[in-house]
Amino acid sequence: MDLLKLRLSMLGTLAVIFSISTLGLAVLLELLGSFSLFNLIIMVSFFNILQWLLAPYLVDFMYRVKPADPREFSEIYSMVERLSARSGIRTPALMVADIPIPNAFAYGSPLTGSRVAVTTGILRTLEPEEIEAVIGHEFGHLRHRDVQVMMLVSLLPSLFYMLYQYMFYSSYYGGSRERRNGSLAIVSSLSLIVYFVLLLFTLSLSRIREYYADQNSVMVVEDGARKLSEALAKISTGTLRTMRASSTQAFSGFKTLFISDPDRAAQDAESLSAYMKSDEALVREIMNRRVTGFDQLMELFSTHPNIVKRIRALRGQM
Repeated sequence: MDLLKLRLSMLGTLAVIFSISTLGLAVLLELLGSFSLFNLIIMVSFFNILQWLLAPYLVDFMYRVKPADPREFSEIYSMVERLSARSGIRTPALMVADIPIPNAFAYGSPLTGSRVAVTTGILRTLEPEEIEAVIGHEFGHLRHRDVQVMMLVSLLPSLFYMLYQYMFYSSYYGGSRERRNGSLAIVSSLSLIVYFVLLLFTLSLSRIREYYADQNSVMVVEDGARKLSEALAKISTGTLRTMRASSTQAFSGFKTLFISDPDRAAQDAESLSAYMKSDEALVREIMNRRVTGFDQLMELFSTHPNIVKRIRALRGQM
């Protein structure tokens, strides 16, 4: 997928998100008259920033993340040092998450620094060259500051959702005069609509940034397109096997961090006829799948692109 098109798509989506937010706030302020959103903005901003700062500690606790032993994971440490230099970023801390789902994620905050984690599941599922491609993808997120960008953008839908809740309960429990003029109910409904629209654009931005991180892997890993497409195909099928074998609901809370959405991975791999295939045959089977209208609808509400479209983009077929 062309990098210029990706950059333009991201900038366009960001422009739409901020434009809708500005217009929505202006309209709601006009309807509310003297009501000030200052306190609400401060409160929502505070909790989002606090979540960003403390999220790494919560991720470590939820996914049983520990620093990787340099002796046990010496080969991956070498990959991390080599790829961070090629990506032009500081070498992040290498972590291992003790969960069976084959996946990886980049995260961090000013309190913890940057980190990249691989799961025990991915270490069992992928070959070293495929793990290298996955790490190259995660370094794309760090290079493009995706954690910070998505935290900022996600603040805007949160603001309108909080405004919707505040106005809804104010109109419901408020005095008879407020209920008669209905202004709070109108503002509540408009806030919910703006929240939903912004949420769709935020999810779209998240998917675009996944494509963008994929391209970082292509650039910094030798034969990265092939290695990453094989890794994604095996992650999808491996996730399906894992989810069938055990309950994995606890792993979906921070799925936006993962290289592959665990919930979507099961659906993406469901129609594959067999798991005992060569890597390239598995990739080809996914690429040849038809993307249905239902697949495209489900993608609208996903943080990650459809696996078929994603692998086709890596192989230059989009």
